[in-house]
Amino acid sequence: MHDDLTSLSRRSFLRFLAGSPALLVLPGCRPSDRATSGARADTDVSDAALEEALKSAEQAINVFDLRDAAQRSLPPAHFAYLQTGVDGDATLRANEAGLARYYLRPRRLVDVSSLDTKVRLFGIDWPTPIVLAPAGSQRAFHPEGELATARAAKAQGHLQILSSVTSTAVEEVASARGEPVWYQLYPTGRWDITQRLLRRAEEAGSPVVVLTVDIPAGTGNRETLARAVRKDPRDCTQCHGSPIDDLRRKPMYQGTEFTLEDWSQARLTWDFLGRLRDATQMKLVLKGIVTAEDAHRSLQYGVDGIVVSNHGGRAEESGRASIESLREVAAAVKGRVPVLMDGGIRRGTDILKAMALGADAVCIGRPYLWGLGAFGQAGVERVLTILRNELQIAMRFAGAPALREITPSLVGLP
Repeated sequence: MHDDLTSLSRRSFLRFLAGSPALLVLPGCRPSDRATSGARADTDVSDAALEEALKSAEQAINVFDLRDAAQRSLPPAHFAYLQTGVDGDATLRANEAGLARYYLRPRRLVDVSSLDTKVRLFGIDWPTPIVLAPAGSQRAFHPEGELATARAAKAQGHLQILSSVTSTAVEEVASARGEPVWYQLYPTGRWDITQRLLRRAEEAGSPVVVLTVDIPAGTGNRETLARAVRKDPRDCTQCHGSPIDDLRRKPMYQGTEFTLEDWSQARLTWDFLGRLRDATQMKLVLKGIVTAEDAHRSLQYGVDGIVVSNHGGRAEESGRASIESLREVAAAVKGRVPVLMDGGIRRGTDILKAMALGADAVCIGRPYLWGLGAFGQAGVERVLTILRNELQIAMRFAGAPALREITPSLVGLP
């Protein structure tokens, strides 16, 4: 930040950026605009030493290579926005650590010469259980943003869920994807805005609305982001206005007048589900369920599916891993509706562990955004290829030639 900014405006901007799910990217704040000429985008969000820069996405051996490449490519504040959790990042770290705690119990002498990784969700077959999770403001990581992600999903046949705070309209993303995408909904406190979002998603052909229910009190205290913003030498206030102005610029909210209080979900209750049901023909999936109690109640309200999620550690600082919540929720659901999980998936073995503990599919967020930030569409495709290949290897070594044969007996705890 430039020294001539007033302390008041600086503090206001830091509070907004650290708490905003609606990072806006304008011409002066593009991912390609480096903080200083030739400088590496170092921040405190990663202690890992960065190796020699990748020349292409194909050189990446694992998804972490693409994370490091994205850190080199992105401005510090943008990379930190991608990496941040809340408070001390305990829940973010717990997601990966929770998966790592589980070990595999491979079965031997099983014919794994042919693998079946197909999954069926709401009558549609997908070649793998790997889903692109909703993530807003993707133009913060690459100029093509959600369009590059959609083209990668199309090329590799993956399901894509589009965020309400997308930096590209749902109609354009569906066109780039070549078929409709699932639509994630932040409902806001205004029913007329909710109806407008639902209509646009339906008219774009979206078959499923994914209602996010885990951020009733804003987006949490994103300390990692706030610290990185202080280290970013660019004048970010040239691109970011007030929180309300930035939200209004988002494609799905343009032309809509509302206040920040209107956008709040603090008053959202279970009764909203009935109203939502009556307003749309789309399947209704709840994202952010982490307990058996709420899983049971979800079924009572007739939801069509559940995403077990703690928002990638970006909402409440519970300190609990998504994989632990998955065990609880899947046991409550007992296969009556599809259960998806996000949070901490970084390896094919992570996918296998999630499937063993009750997930019908897994959603990835940061990994494909690392690929996007590093190499655009090619980076996203490389992430999907890596994870798909790793899953196949894990299935062969586990002795599980089909997803239906990935059972709880394949995993254990120390």
